[in-house]
Amino acid sequence: MSAFGSKLSPCIGIIANPVSARDIRRIVANAGNLQITDRVSMLLRVLSAAGSLGVAKALMMPDNGGVSAMLIRSLARERHLHHTYPELEFLDMVPTTTVNDTFLAARMMREAGVKVIIILGGDGTHRAVVRECRDIPIAGMSTGTNNAFPDMREPTITGLAVGLYATGKISADQALLRNKMLKVSINGDERSDIALVDAVISTDRFIGARALWKIESLTAVYLSFAEPQAIGLSAIGGLLQPLGRRDPGGLAITLSEDPAVRRLQLLAPIAPGMMRPVGIAHWETMPANQPFTVAQRAGIVALDGEREMAFDSGDRVQITLHENVFPTVDVAACMQFAASNGLFRLSSQQT
Repeated sequence: MSAFGSKLSPCIGIIANPVSARDIRRIVANAGNLQITDRVSMLLRVLSAAGSLGVAKALMMPDNGGVSAMLIRSLARERHLHHTYPELEFLDMVPTTTVNDTFLAARMMREAGVKVIIILGGDGTHRAVVRECRDIPIAGMSTGTNNAFPDMREPTITGLAVGLYATGKISADQALLRNKMLKVSINGDERSDIALVDAVISTDRFIGARALWKIESLTAVYLSFAEPQAIGLSAIGGLLQPLGRRDPGGLAITLSEDPAVRRLQLLAPIAPGMMRPVGIAHWETMPANQPFTVAQRAGIVALDGEREMAFDSGDRVQITLHENVFPTVDVAACMQFAASNGLFRLSSQQT
């Protein structure tokens, strides 16, 4: 076990996706794109906040996109300012600028014994980390296009919440939230993967451009939670039958534009600035641990908005909701507990 995980020298992990939000939705919709300087600014804020509470080390995934290099320069420039940054170390790995970087970095951080993994990315980046490290709490910061899973929050506050938990000032029972997820299985466990928010069935037959946005090709949406303020395909469920992250069960929706089977049409924000009418044929609650068999005979399963799994007419595709699977840092709960218990109050000797 690495000293990173010791109580005297708490260490956090950082996975910053340098290319999140660079998909086709930037072209077909008015989706934003954080520049490298914006991502580095977020990292500096979260590191300063965590360091101020005693986080001594941060282990980070290297990248070829410029985030790591700019962060190193920025830290060297700001060390003389009134900031307390953790010691930053980079994983010994060669980046490929693919999702395999995230898979490998997450495994290496688990082996190093980090207390929390901070993620800068979209739903896909968070899904990749959870797929490899379901036992390590994550704290997400949104930098993707259609983000339903990570919150939009000032990085300083995320860093404070992470620092409170990583240094033992707040216990796991008080700091962490257990989350639902969807498991997608093809022909039993012949092929399987997970989705944190949505698994969507499309009639497309090829992966192609990974981002999914054409409503006419979609036949079903399966959701672990559905918030009415969301952007993306989970917004269909959020505006149809809202379902919270802590609520039991999930939601299964069958889509159709055929007037003979369509029960209603719903106007949904399926991408930033892109409102589309969606035909709803049927919807029902997904009880935990109960497999739902996909009716579509061939097509693509998109996981958290990206095409991932192709299947043919002879394949059996099942989607199952699982509850209490992986932990996240509950930033709001951490800050509420800290305020109520005076954890940020300084003694006269400290002022």
